Amino acid sequence: MPVCVDGRSIMMNEPFEPLEPLLEARPEADGQSDHPPRQGRSRHWGVGPLIMGVFLLAVIFGGGMLAGWQLTVRGAGDSLQTGPEAAQTVNAPNGDSREALREKVVANIKPTVVQLNVKSASGNRIGSGVVIDRRGYIITNNHVVRNGETIQAVFLNGQTVAASLTGVSAADDLAVVHVDPTHLQLSVATLGDSSRLQVGQDVIAIGNPLGISQTVTSGIISALGRNISPGESGLILPGTIQTDAPINPGSSGGALVDMHGNLIGIPTLAALNPEFKTPASGVGFAIPSNRVQFIGPQLIASGKVTHSGRAALEVQAMDLDPAIAHKNDLPITQGAMVISVVPGGAASNAGIKPNDIVVQIDESQITNVLSLSDAIINKNPGDSVAVKLYRGRQQRSVDVRLGELSPSQP
Repeated sequence: MPVCVDGRSIMMNEPFEPLEPLLEARPEADGQSDHPPRQGRSRHWGVGPLIMGVFLLAVIFGGGMLAGWQLTVRGAGDSLQTGPEAAQTVNAPNGDSREALREKVVANIKPTVVQLNVKSASGNRIGSGVVIDRRGYIITNNHVVRNGETIQAVFLNGQTVAASLTGVSAADDLAVVHVDPTHLQLSVATLGDSSRLQVGQDVIAIGNPLGISQTVTSGIISALGRNISPGESGLILPGTIQTDAPINPGSSGGALVDMHGNLIGIPTLAALNPEFKTPASGVGFAIPSNRVQFIGPQLIASGKVTHSGRAALEVQAMDLDPAIAHKNDLPITQGAMVISVVPGGAASNAGIKPNDIVVQIDESQITNVLSLSDAIINKNPGDSVAVKLYRGRQQRSVDVRLGELSPSQP
């Protein structure tokens, strides 16, 4: 059967797991009960009639680290409101040691990081969150609060208040929860520009690993633009920040900050050692702050994502089956066969038609729908790509101006 392509680019072979669910392995930390085991992604490929199992080729995920998700938010809601509560940027005075600088950064950012206690039908769990708006809005991971019946936020001073879910973006593994700020002395994190990050840059992670609140670890940015899977069906988190700052179960939704105290990422995933099925030491991933800046205001304004900011070719496609190629006397045996195009969409406007076979995008060879997804995973809506395709035995080249993925699609 054809494969549903939604940006499934795997940059590394190791399996990944969201940080928070691993907390269930340590019930003594907070008396939690276990969650049901998470279902892994399935990649069973098959060959069938063209009319069977056609899935939308939502080729998505514009904006890795180089692109920086710089798409303008059109009507996505107001900007985040930080006000005087925003954590101050730290600049190292002359003569300040690295240790003194680190202490200042930690002192500034810790009041913005909260512990989230989530109760659900499957048990209790702990995660982290960061205050990003003075009106009481806290960013966290979707997998931290998913299916939560009640949510509590615990602040640095020990004050515990009820929180309500404002909105989620499952495709980004991001969520916003809200607390009443009336009787709280909120400190608000300052979002940095994640498109300016450099490999080797010092960073600090703050969260609540294993229920041990306000834990601080340090490290560097190990890599940028990692496209990784959290193990959920069809989900890819593109352009994540890889860091060796130790992050553990319960750190999900916490803060990854630079040495100026700016929030530059939300820790969300840890690599698993495939041999021992345990978190790999020093291999963690965070959602970039530019994506938080893009998604957060939308969730605050409307409780949902109104603009995905992700590129889409806007076609339905499946792998070209060699048997089909032989039957139709095609000169190729590999490629992505277009089944249908979205009327008025990117491919349609470029003249791409059903039964066309895409074999190249820009410099990337296309052998199947997965490689087609990989070719534009780091593109932005509005980008132009050169597409080579076969229509019967004739090769053609067209320029496609990419569209934007509907936010209703995961």
